[in-house]
Amino acid sequence: MTIDAGNPAPDFTLPTDGGGSLTLSALKGRKVIVYFYPKDDTPGCTTEACGFRDAMPDFSASGAEIIGISKDSPARHDKFKAKYELPFALASDEDGAVCEAYGVWKEKKNYGKTYMGIERSTFLIDADGVIRRVWRGVKVKGHVEEVLEAAKAL
Repeated sequence: MTIDAGNPAPDFTLPTDGGGSLTLSALKGRKVIVYFYPKDDTPGCTTEACGFRDAMPDFSASGAEIIGISKDSPARHDKFKAKYELPFALASDEDGAVCEAYGVWKEKKNYGKTYMGIERSTFLIDADGVIRRVWRGVKVKGHVEEVLEAAKAL
């Protein structure tokens, strides 16, 4: 399944770091950036998370909420969030249903091996719950700045 700009964002409720839970539709009325990443505390994922962290004042000024989603457990998210002082929710999609709904669970290749994993992807969702921008196969360098510009323009 593929979702694109103009589609309603698939709703979800997921457990988060800190023992909480988050429902996307509860954030209606706000811009939301949902970014999917492969694994906590790996080099690319850490760089991306810290980029969003460092730009958080600008995202907040634009009225945008940030949610990071991976298949890591809430306990692993707790450690990752504490280690890097991440000021946004990390949601746990351990069964992969939300990854499937957003079309980010893909066949990947690494060192000649083929496996299933999360394709680094970001979705900018408007206040009405409609996806306005989609970035798939994200390269970390420059990505946060591009998302911030799109959020400011929305």
